[in-house]
Amino acid sequence: MRIGELAAQAGMTTDTIRFYEKVGLVAGRRLANGYRDFPPEVVTWLQYVRTAQILGFSLAEIARHGEELRDAPDAAEALSALFEEKIQVIDVRMAELATLRAELTTRVGTGCPLRAVGQAS
Repeated sequence: MRIGELAAQAGMTTDTIRFYEKVGLVAGRRLANGYRDFPPEVVTWLQYVRTAQILGFSLAEIARHGEELRDAPDAAEALSALFEEKIQVIDVRMAELATLRAELTTRVGTGCPLRAVGQAS
């Protein structure tokens, strides 16, 4: 299918698909007239990419794990492992953000929030 049809079926723009192609997330072949031609299963893959992004996975993570998941004998088990890893990353980030929030809170109303707390004026 041509890129316009793929975009319509996947619910995204042709520019998005071209970008995904540029970064290696999808591949189409070129027809003799120069048009891109994509197999129908790319629609499902693009829906997977969009869902993975909504779940907080970067395009680099999706690219890195996509092929691994397609080749996994038990995709559900492999996905669960990836979700567990992502949860750990999120937990670490939440702790970092809580520390940052606490630091910012101590600086509110100090007159110069960029000066180290306890530093002489």
